[in-house]
Amino acid sequence: MAEIKAEDVRRLREKTGAGMMDCKKALSDADGNFARAETILKELGLAAAAKRSGRATNEGRVFTRIRGTRAAMLELSCETDFVARNEKFIALGEELVEDVIERRPAADDGKLQEKVTDAVALIKENMTLRRFTVFELTEGQFAVDYIHGETGRIGVIVTVKTDKPETANNPKVKEFAFDCALHVAAYNPMYLSEDAVDEKYRTEQEQIFWVQAKNMGKPENVLQGIVKGKLKKLYSEICLYDQPFVKDDKRSVSKVAEDLGKEVGGKVTVAGFVYYRVGEEI
Repeated sequence: MAEIKAEDVRRLREKTGAGMMDCKKALSDADGNFARAETILKELGLAAAAKRSGRATNEGRVFTRIRGTRAAMLELSCETDFVARNEKFIALGEELVEDVIERRPAADDGKLQEKVTDAVALIKENMTLRRFTVFELTEGQFAVDYIHGETGRIGVIVTVKTDKPETANNPKVKEFAFDCALHVAAYNPMYLSEDAVDEKYRTEQEQIFWVQAKNMGKPENVLQGIVKGKLKKLYSEICLYDQPFVKDDKRSVSKVAEDLGKEVGGKVTVAGFVYYRVGEEI
């Protein structure tokens, strides 16, 4: 029997939201295997079926930039919140995201790293260019960005697709796009739609739901319906299209987009999104 360490119990509790004793028992039943213990807690209904990321462990900021048909987002981390608010640190982040959108460099680009190294010597605190994303907008798409709060710990870019220019330029469509960015910042969806859900993740959750359904002691002929209902609820929690819209929880995001398209006389869809939170597990 593997030794159950207090640190593993704490980490499992932090990741799943389950009670301390439940986490300890799950680790014991899983012989110390962290992933198996997490699955056990999910099968027992003691942990969230979907959890996108762990707690933030670093300080820093997210920076965004949209120019023409290109959009970029970047996370710059540091050791303290004090430095994250420093003007020089913010200026470095803005310079880096500008460089990224201009050149589309590789993740290990030497010029970017050199700028960070120079800033470390100046600010006297360790800093890391943690990640960045650059993407091209296709025909009919436009992007909006949103940085949450003065500390800039959450950043979002949402792309919206329309079938004609006049639809894209409609103020109501622009407002919808920005509201979607607010929505993503608030609800942090894992996927755009049900079709985009990772197949391995989908299979894992479905297996967990089957175990949960069988634990209810229901007849075999009703288990399929229970699992189907659990999957539908899951998609409403993790898929942007299926989530209740941030400004109208009576309608899903996809329904709001559909109704808006009818109102403005053109098709409107959310094409994609990028979400960064400082320090999240990646």
